[in-house]
Amino acid sequence: MTTIDLAWGAGPSARYDTLAARFRPIFARIRDGAITRDLERRLPFDELSWLKDSGFTTLRLPVESGGFGASLPELFALLIELSEADTNVTNALRSHFGFTEDVLNSRFEEQRARWLPRIAERETVGSGFSESGDSKLAAFSTTLVRQGDHWRLNGRKYYTSGSLFADWINLGAVDGDGNPVSALVPTRAAGVAIVDDWDGFGQSLTASGTATFADVLLPDAYVNPSPERFRYSTAFFQLVHLATLAGLGRAAATDVARLVGERKRVYSHGNADRIADDPQILQIVGRVRGAAYAAGAIALKAAEAVQRAYEARQAGDEEAETAAVAVADLEVNQAVTVITTLILEATTTLFDALGASAAKRGTGLDRHWRNARTIASHNPRVYRDRIVGDYAVNGTPPPGQYRVGQP
Repeated sequence: MTTIDLAWGAGPSARYDTLAARFRPIFARIRDGAITRDLERRLPFDELSWLKDSGFTTLRLPVESGGFGASLPELFALLIELSEADTNVTNALRSHFGFTEDVLNSRFEEQRARWLPRIAERETVGSGFSESGDSKLAAFSTTLVRQGDHWRLNGRKYYTSGSLFADWINLGAVDGDGNPVSALVPTRAAGVAIVDDWDGFGQSLTASGTATFADVLLPDAYVNPSPERFRYSTAFFQLVHLATLAGLGRAAATDVARLVGERKRVYSHGNADRIADDPQILQIVGRVRGAAYAAGAIALKAAEAVQRAYEARQAGDEEAETAAVAVADLEVNQAVTVITTLILEATTTLFDALGASAAKRGTGLDRHWRNARTIASHNPRVYRDRIVGDYAVNGTPPPGQYRVGQP
């Protein structure tokens, strides 16, 4: 069935359902095992392999480079559908799709020539930018120092989402002079250790734990030519979270509707002989579904702004690009509080439909609440509201592009 048939609205392009049809059977397989994986704390190695084999990780590559030439709205629509299956899997691929944007937007031909074929060959990239401990804001304790004809990497990273499943880790460090630098590190290189020690109550299968690097040797080819990331990176990475929440909302709506339909026991103070006929329970189900619908529509509208920033970059119009990036940041920031509020309220309200039964882990409803709360905690909403408010009142543009060494 298409997104139109399911009343989630039309896809972002005329060809969207044709593109999505290739991946929907895989999404269904991923969703079928999601609750069991969560209960058993089984990491989704197989599920990510299915997506790699299908070419999902090459979505943004041009067709001539071995990909599907998907637009950013098409990518985010597919991430919503994947998140409906399992938000852990989406989060594990967030850094990979971000690195793909880095390569597509790079002005260095050698970087594009080196990494586009690797992505086309289904190699994937995890995250290695965040650090814990006493490191100052916008600084790294991880070092990448030139020694002879190679570089030596030492340090420790946390929140390394996706790296345990990936072939490479894209990380930030400082060089011998204290300047920011980034590099791609093979996950199987000598001196690299990745540990699944993430103990958060939600998103527990993203392997967002610790990676350590002990005298890892890297050639020049693995060091990025510039510390700058693609200019719409701030909007892009936040929009992945919003698409994830929208997909989670769809899953929550589907699950609560199914469980209400299956339930035999009624409330003693209810309004019908069947809970499925109780108008107040049906109102809750409808409210959850409406929140998911609105979240998806808002996320895809913001994706159009990010696409415009990408197109301005490809056109080589720096002034237009600067303006488009600022607008994309503002549109995504405006969407953050609305989408997170919608989904947090929806994944709380749904418990009113089933009472204590909804708290059983086997239903999956508790999983939706835990994951929604965890995803919404990334980059607190109050800061996003402040950025938008400062623009509306004072005309202050949003912060600049993400650079290695910036928060």
